[in-house]
Amino acid sequence: MIRYTLRQLEYLVACAEYGSVAKAAAALNVSQPTVSAAIAKLEATFGVQLLLRHRAQGVSPTAGAEAILHSARALLAHATDLQREATEAGNTVAGTLRAGSFSTFAPVILPGLLARLGQAYPGISVAIREGTQETLCRDLQSGTLDVALLYDLDLPDDLHREPLAERMPHVALPTGHRLAAQADVGLADLVAENLILLDVPPSREYFLGLFRAAGLVPTLAFSSPSLELVRGMVGRGLGYSILVTRPEGDTTYDGHALAIRPLRDAVTPGPIVLARPASLRPTRLIAAFEQVARACLTE
Repeated sequence: MIRYTLRQLEYLVACAEYGSVAKAAAALNVSQPTVSAAIAKLEATFGVQLLLRHRAQGVSPTAGAEAILHSARALLAHATDLQREATEAGNTVAGTLRAGSFSTFAPVILPGLLARLGQAYPGISVAIREGTQETLCRDLQSGTLDVALLYDLDLPDDLHREPLAERMPHVALPTGHRLAAQADVGLADLVAENLILLDVPPSREYFLGLFRAAGLVPTLAFSSPSLELVRGMVGRGLGYSILVTRPEGDTTYDGHALAIRPLRDAVTPGPIVLARPASLRPTRLIAAFEQVARACLTE
């Protein structure tokens, strides 16, 4: 027989996220003693302390709480989805989805995706977080994100991946570069030129791996984790870059045009997936987001 309630789990998750019983109570619109009493009952039920109380500094989850927080968040998400399914009519999908996106392609993919999602499912709101692949994977594993748009490169085994699309890498050149006169460019054509590397995992290893697979070593001139800085340096004639994300217009922030050419070599495409914790059952919110994301990325 289950001896704890979803409300108690909700209070525990809120305390862990806000770092304060008072702030959790305010966010949940209940009294502080109500939250404290619920946590005390939950601790008695589980036989383990769940929160560490710090004088004038709020609370933090114990190791025992950390062990169950992910499952607690998943259970609350499932319960919320079940309630919606039981109370909403037919095709109505509503609620808040916490979604992340790898920073390099977020500005290119997310605006159109969110606009289309709002048209198809006006009841869905999305809390967006951009970041590195490492940060977003950690957020998925901790339960602070429901889904994330990522490259399917070196992802942890405890994340479920739904393939959405593949993107082929391309060469970005200054418009006056001698190789810009070619219809396509080979990796061997580039090794003596200055490479401006997009230096953010997993992009760095992916791009350098293209050269390694061909038995080549590029000439690294500059590197940056910023896609637009890399494109800007290319536009100023400081070198070339190999990229996957291609913003509309092929023009840098400071107004310089880029020459974009396909790679002549047979290379592995960059696979984009929608990742979620393997332990999290896909809710109707996740299914709706996945459907719209796949449509946007395969057009």
